[in-house]
Amino acid sequence: MTTTVRVGTFTRSLLIDVARDHGFFAELGLDIEEVSVVSSSAQFSQLRTGELDLVLTGPDNVVAYQFVPDNPLGQLIDLTVYSAIDRGFGLGLWLAPGRTMADLRGGNFGVDVATSGFAFVGYALAERAGVSRTEFEVVALGSTPKRVTALHDGACVATVLNASNELRAQSFGATCAGVVGDLGPYIGTVLAGRRGQHVAVARALRGALLRASAVVTSGDQTDELLERCHQVLGLSDAQAREHLTVVRSASDGVVANGQCDRASLATILELRGRFLGVPEGTTVEAFASIVDAGFVA
Repeated sequence: MTTTVRVGTFTRSLLIDVARDHGFFAELGLDIEEVSVVSSSAQFSQLRTGELDLVLTGPDNVVAYQFVPDNPLGQLIDLTVYSAIDRGFGLGLWLAPGRTMADLRGGNFGVDVATSGFAFVGYALAERAGVSRTEFEVVALGSTPKRVTALHDGACVATVLNASNELRAQSFGATCAGVVGDLGPYIGTVLAGRRGQHVAVARALRGALLRASAVVTSGDQTDELLERCHQVLGLSDAQAREHLTVVRSASDGVVANGQCDRASLATILELRGRFLGVPEGTTVEAFASIVDAGFVA
C-alpha cells in the first residue's frame, strides 16, 4: 500500500528528486507529490486546511505562524519542525550590473515579501555594508527567478538570491555584496508540519531526505547530480559544477544530519526581531521546543 504525501515547496527540491529516483520513497511506501506554492501565506493556509500534509519552508515562516498572532493569516498554527534541510544554498545580497551599495540609497530593494526571512537577511547585509533599512524603498517583485529578471532589467538596485539564481545573476554582471554566513550560522529550509498530524509520515520522509543528502554529499554521484542541475535548473556546465559545490558545502549546503542548531535558530530570531519584532517569550528555547525530538542541537 502506498501513502500519497502532498509537500508544499517554493521550488523543485533536488533532495526529493534524488530520494525518489534512488527508490528511497518506494521502500517506505511513500508517493511524494510536490505542490508548488506561490507564497508563504498560501503555503501555510494550505497546510492549515489540509490541502498540504507537510511543507519545505523557511524557518522564519515557522516563527511567523507559530508565534506571531498578526501573521498574514491572522491566526497561529501549532507546528513541528522535523528537520533542517539546508543552510541557504548560497543566499546573498546581489547588486545590479554596474551598481554599488551607494546606489541603493534612494533606490529599490527587490523582495518577494517585505516581511520574509530572506528579506530580513537582505536588510541586515545592506546594513552591514553601510546602508540602513530606512535609506531604500522595498518593492515586492515576486519569486526569486522574477527578481533575477528585475535585477537584469534595472527594476531594482539590489535583491537577495540563492539556489543557483545567484549564478544566473553573476553571468550578466551582477555582483555579490555579502552572504548570509556573514551574519552568523543560518538555516535556509526546514521540513515542517502541523503538530500531531502525519507524524509517522513526516519522520519517514525525513529519513529518506537524509539518505538523499548522503548521496548528494558523498562525492560518488557527481555526474548524476550535474545532470540533474542541467535538467532541473537549466544550468550550464560551469554553473552546474559551481552550484553542486554550494550544495555540498558545510556552510551553505545541505544539512547532512538534519539537526536544527540553536545558534542558527538564534540568528533567525535576531533578524526578525531587528526588523519586525517578535512577541515576548519567543526565545531560542521556545523555538527549539517545537523541533522534533532528537533533531535540535
